[in-house]
Formats: sequence, structure tokens, C-alpha cells
Amino acid sequence: MSDVACWLAALGLEKYGSAFTEAEIEFSDLPQLSAEDLKELGLPVGPRRRIQEAIKQLDGSPDSPAPGPAIAAAASPAAKEARSTISEAERRQLTVMFVDLVGSTEMATKVDPEVVRDVITRYQNTVAGVVTRHEGFLARYMGDGVLCYFGWPRANDDDAERTVRAGLEIIASVRNTSGPDGVSLASRVGIATGVVIVGDLIGSGASEEAAVVGETPNLAARLQGLAKPNQLVLPQETRSLLGNMFELEPLGAQRLKGISEAVEAYAVIAETARESRFDARQSGALTPIVGREQELGLMRERWARAKAGTGQMIVVSGEAGIGKSRVTRALVDEIAPAM
Repeated sequence: MSDVACWLAALGLEKYGSAFTEAEIEFSDLPQLSAEDLKELGLPVGPRRRIQEAIKQLDGSPDSPAPGPAIAAAASPAAKEARSTISEAERRQLTVMFVDLVGSTEMATKVDPEVVRDVITRYQNTVAGVVTRHEGFLARYMGDGVLCYFGWPRANDDDAERTVRAGLEIIASVRNTSGPDGVSLASRVGIATGVVIVGDLIGSGASEEAAVVGETPNLAARLQGLAKPNQLVLPQETRSLLGNMFELEPLGAQRLKGISEAVEAYAVIAETARESRFDARQSGALTPIVGREQELGLMRERWARAKAGTGQMIVVSGEAGIGKSRVTRALVDEIAPAM
């Protein structure tokens, strides 16, 4: 993969690589590309703007090194939001992901350093592209390790799910990449969820990270060490947030260095097929619905009109996690016996 293709992949825009290849655009040409040039390449407005923002991170020198993961970090929406976040420590629940490239130390003893650098760069760009697409934050690069946060600076009600999906995609993408000997590369992924204190951004570029105080990052790193090649491991705290969305293999209680108590660990096999996201997130019996009689009354009344022959449409709206799917399911379960 060329430098330009790696750079586009880090931005999540790898599908436009062929346009750059056909135009014979080299990495050193990127700082000189104008909006008109990108338009002529056939790029839509959104990708053009993202590429222009990423180009601003380049110094324009013909001798610029091959693109590294810092470009993806600087260009990602999460990184921009992090820079605009008020520099005050805050308490957050984060899902932390630690990714490691298998066998990189052994590789460094057998092949030329430039070859190792190219492999590490391609691997880091792959991780950066996946994390960015899933709205995660690239917190720190540590050689062949990558530390990522989901839930800061932008929080979603499905951050745990996003993290696991990103981890599985990283494993698959890295496995599709070949090393110097032509053998597929492998990675290990550890994920943990917990409350931390997250504060100022420290450093810049590839060394930029958000200072986090808490056990969660250490737990994610230890679980990564527990994982086998091409395996993702997570603890009970994260598993409880996933419902039945993923097929898991229990690994039992694990004693991990630096963690005071044994950790119930699980290996993620694959995502399960479910009729709806709501069904997938339920891991047991539903609790009784409380405080939604007004909404349910309106929905029952509209259902009665629909049965009488007058078509109806109901829009259930509200903030994420407020219970839209739950109240809808309550009505469906109520009227199902009569259908």
C-alpha cells in the first residue's frame, strides 16, 4: 500500500485511493492540493473537507516522512473535539481499548529497521482509521501499542459496543495485512470499562494523549496481554453493557499484575445476529415499565384507530437511552396476542 493510500485509510477514506493513484499523486504532492484539485478528482464535499483539514497538518516539505498515525489523530473529529474541550479534569465512564501488534519485537531483530518502520506505520494507520470511524479517541501510540478511549471527549450510549466492534474490525484488518515475510500480521486487543478522571491533553502529534487517572487503562493493557493472537478480551464490567450483542467465550477468573482482585474475563468470538438492537442488548428478563402511562395511552389510542381502518403514524423521539425502544416494545407485547 502506498503512502497516500495509507494516509487515506487513516482518515477512513480508503475508497478514494484509486482516484489519487490514477492522478499519480505522491505523498509530497498533498500539501499543494487545492479544493479545485480534489473536486476534479471526483470527491464529494464531505471527503474534500476532511482531506483539506488533514492536509493542514502537513508541513508541505518534499522530504516529509511517510504518513504516520499522528495525521489520523489530528484529523479525527474526536481529536478536534478534545482540543476544544475545556481543560478541566472531569469524571467520566470510559471504555478503553489497548491494541498490540504480535511479534514486532522478533521482527525487529530479523529485518531492516526501515522495513519494520513501514510495517508499524501501516499497522498504526489501520488502527487509527478504524477507531476514527467508530468515533473513538486515539489517546497514545507506544511503539506497536495503541491506547484508545471511547466515551471521551464525545460520549455515546453505545460506547462499549462501538469499542468491541472497532476491536474486531482492527483484528480482521490487521490480519489482512502481510509482514515482510509475506505472512499475515496478528494483533491482540484488550478492552475495559470503568470510571476515570480524564483531564488535559498532554504532548502533541503522535505523542498527544489525554491524562487519565484510574484503573481502567491498566486493566485494558493487562487483558490485552492475556489475549491470544487475533483475540479480543474484556472483563465482566464491559460484558454487562453488551447484552447478547456478541458471542463470548468465558475465560474464567484471571489474576492480573497490578489488579488487586481476580477479573472474570471473556474472549469475544463474533457479533450475534439479532432482529433489533433492543433485543440484542437484553441479557435477561425485561423489568416492568414505570412512568410511561401517558405515552402508552396515546399509543393504544392510535392503535385502536388503526384497527378501525384509519391509518396512523407515531414518532417516538427522545435522548439516547431514555427508553424509546422499551416503551415501543411494551406496546408491541401488549397487542401481540390480539394480532
